[in-house]
Amino acid sequence: MESNACETRYRDLVEGLVEKWAEGKPPNPAAESPSAKPSGYYRLSGWLFDYLMAHDALPTGVHAMPEGIDRQGRVEPSFPVDFSQPPFKRGD
Repeated sequence: MESNACETRYRDLVEGLVEKWAEGKPPNPAAESPSAKPSGYYRLSGWLFDYLMAHDALPTGVHAMPEGIDRQGRVEPSFPVDFSQPPFKRGD
């Protein structure tokens, strides 16, 4: 698949999956957070997009998301994501 078409397809897929993952999670508690997205939203989005571009498939099993750094330079801890569970695992 052409790189630009693949990138567009995966960006749309990642956005949809991560939006579903975020449902019911509390917004990032940082007062300076520019969005109501939960902590880890953008790290998961970036990690999943990079994974899809490299492997052309969704990951399986549990993967640790990398640590992050917030706007004040504080470390945000790694967190696990189970890709064998919805919204990442689709019905067989």
